[in-house]
Amino acid sequence: MKKIVTVIGARPQFIKAAAVSKAISEHPDLSEVIIHTGQHFDDNMSAVFFDQMQIPRPDYMLDIHSLSHGAMTGRMIEKIEDILLAEQPDLLMVYGDTNSTLAGALAASKLQIPIAHVEAGLRSFNMRMPEEINRILTDRIATKLFCPTPTAKENLISEGFQDFDSQIFISGDVMYDAALMFSERSIRPEGVDIPEAFILATVHRQENTDDLERLSAIIQSLNQIASEIALVFPVHPRTLKLLSNGGLPELSDEIFTIPPVGYLEVLHLLKNCQMVVTDSGGMQKEAYFFEKPCITLREETEWTELTDAGYNKICGSNSNTILKAFNHFRSKKIRFKPGLYGDGQAARLIATKL
Repeated sequence: MKKIVTVIGARPQFIKAAAVSKAISEHPDLSEVIIHTGQHFDDNMSAVFFDQMQIPRPDYMLDIHSLSHGAMTGRMIEKIEDILLAEQPDLLMVYGDTNSTLAGALAASKLQIPIAHVEAGLRSFNMRMPEEINRILTDRIATKLFCPTPTAKENLISEGFQDFDSQIFISGDVMYDAALMFSERSIRPEGVDIPEAFILATVHRQENTDDLERLSAIIQSLNQIASEIALVFPVHPRTLKLLSNGGLPELSDEIFTIPPVGYLEVLHLLKNCQMVVTDSGGMQKEAYFFEKPCITLREETEWTELTDAGYNKICGSNSNTILKAFNHFRSKKIRFKPGLYGDGQAARLIATKL
């Protein structure tokens, strides 16, 4: 029996773990110990995901959050190392590009424990992004690299990974597995009025929330869009704090703000919206899974397949560019083709390769 320690800490990782942990539990030769770092810590950002998606409850809760990047990562490394020394796993598994990902990988590498990285090979080519640093460093010290797309594998090959002591697999995207698993269980958010026709908007990325000029331009763009069609806006705690402090444009009455919601509610919103406006990485793919065009409030994307196919437009915070993309998608019927992110069996492949 091979023991795997999995480190998770943020919403996208909970979604991915829902699919992979299920596949691990069904594999007779694997057992799993889950560490939750606490990077996302309130109920709607964390606990509700475990309840809704029946992810095994974490064996360890570290409760590390609300710190600077360096302090958070350092404290996670210390705590994870203690657990790894106690558990003596055969392999450590991490997802994506968060501080939790890098901390788990660094702790394991110092102890000579092999590392599996799910969602390897993604690149924004923007080294100002903390996520870009996290994913590059994690890829370099990982033993098994599970790439969601051929493009991700090509990125690794171009960086010389074929000469490193690691295995590279094109697994498909486990978020697609999760979308298929939970689509029929989606639920309407309670206690809020959801318009019949609406656009789903999310804004949380540090490059937007830490720059009031960018955030102001985004809000002005959302207000202009809302003059034509209502927006439903689940507000991230970081964004809510900024909106509450003043100094930003007031939100239009046609923007329906709601608290952060669980994954099943997100699926309901994705299935019923007409379009997505977001700075999230994962939601760009989720929009595609449900055949909704996406406007991305960033200067680049890791998911270049979506822009190449015309399903996603990268707009940054420029109001003219955002509104041009909005008008384009409203006036044109987008025909979506399946298969960009695998066949929904990524988690089973990963469990087998582990």
